[in-house]
Amino acid sequence: MNKETKRIVIIGGGITGLTAAYYLQKEKRNAQLPYEITLLEGTDRLGGKIQTDTTNGFVIERGPDSFLARKESAARLVKEVGMEDQLVPNSTGQAFVLNNDQLYPIPGGAVMGIPTELSPFISTKLFSLKGKSRAAGDLILPRTDNGNADQSLGLFFRRRLGNEVVENLIEPLLSGIYAGDIDKLSLMSTFPQFSEVEKKYRSLILGMKKTTPPSRRSSGKKKPAFLTVKSGLQSFVRSIEEQLTDVHIRKSVKVDQIKRNQDSSYTLMTTSGEELKADSVVITTPHQQVFHMLRDHEEVAPLEEMPSTTVATVAMAFPEEAIKKAMDGTGFVVSRNADYTITACTWTHRKWEHAAPKGKVLLRCYVGRAGKEEIVDKSDEEIVQTVLNDLNQIMEIEGHPEFYRITRWRQSMPQYEVGHRERINHVMSGIEQKMPGVFLAGASYKGVGLPDCIDQGEEAVKLVRNFLK
Repeated sequence: MNKETKRIVIIGGGITGLTAAYYLQKEKRNAQLPYEITLLEGTDRLGGKIQTDTTNGFVIERGPDSFLARKESAARLVKEVGMEDQLVPNSTGQAFVLNNDQLYPIPGGAVMGIPTELSPFISTKLFSLKGKSRAAGDLILPRTDNGNADQSLGLFFRRRLGNEVVENLIEPLLSGIYAGDIDKLSLMSTFPQFSEVEKKYRSLILGMKKTTPPSRRSSGKKKPAFLTVKSGLQSFVRSIEEQLTDVHIRKSVKVDQIKRNQDSSYTLMTTSGEELKADSVVITTPHQQVFHMLRDHEEVAPLEEMPSTTVATVAMAFPEEAIKKAMDGTGFVVSRNADYTITACTWTHRKWEHAAPKGKVLLRCYVGRAGKEEIVDKSDEEIVQTVLNDLNQIMEIEGHPEFYRITRWRQSMPQYEVGHRERINHVMSGIEQKMPGVFLAGASYKGVGLPDCIDQGEEAVKLVRNFLK
């Protein structure tokens, strides 16, 4: 291999960029590669949406609060940076759906809302007899006959299970992940496994029963589905940053444009007028910023049209005695048909025992979703009062919180609408042809969860390594 120094620039210091930097540094050391690695972050801190507040002994996650245990890349990275002793699973407990001013337990055996056990589904009052009968139609309905064509989550599930099960259970569970509209969200870009189950087993209910291990079903003793870092996810970010001793980390540096040079290298022009040279570039920023940086290239045009939703998290701390009605569970999601502003609420102190001091309660609510984003623009006081009004419909809370933390995430939830995969493939193949050595990774493309972003960061490292051979 040519031992001439290769300059790699990673743009964006969220979890995707940090992962790329970490594993590039590891490759450099293990294979003694002549890499000069620079990480650029537009703000004064790393971590992107990962932010932890530790006021008064609470551990309040202002962005993501955990990650799926079955997606192993996140836990592996936590261990690699020396934080294995901080990994904790969630406390399991009953989760609910709020519908018609009442909390209904999510039926036992429901996997992402799909029934896999008969008895809990028959006995639940969440659905009418007509709704249950329609859902049972899945057992005899034929497969979808559309080849591999994409369709919306809503269309797919309504056809298999009917409107009532979709509106009262599947929609609040699935749309909450993306803060999106399931009648626009892409099946193949969000939950392609459901399409595969239908293809193989025809019936979604029978297929999910056969393919889901008992530990992941909602009845009986459940295995914890989530993991987090006891000291807060921001401490995970800090640990990665401390490991990056072979990476030039530069904060408060924003890239305005990327140009390809005649010698096939790249010039990155910053908003302050500085010019940086690179042989390969990994861009991990949100897609809106990617479109701006590569605006001279028509291949990225689909990124301009890709919508994002604005949301906010509302964390509220109370003394235990302020909650007059016992909370026997870990939280609830809200049916789209319910007349509430909040979309979900986690009883965080019950789901994560480390999150609140003894004798204290931590409630974490979510507001904002596709088509209903105006609440996020209200004042803090208005948002807190709206959330308390909603909660007091189903709980009894005395007084106001001891303190609260509202975090607004504007245009931060990328929407994977029908056809997303094809559009992103078009963008990436176009960039590969016109700008070889420039790679895109992050929540806008192949998954929004922490493990999805970590996977994409690792994949970018492989692409860079192959390109620079």
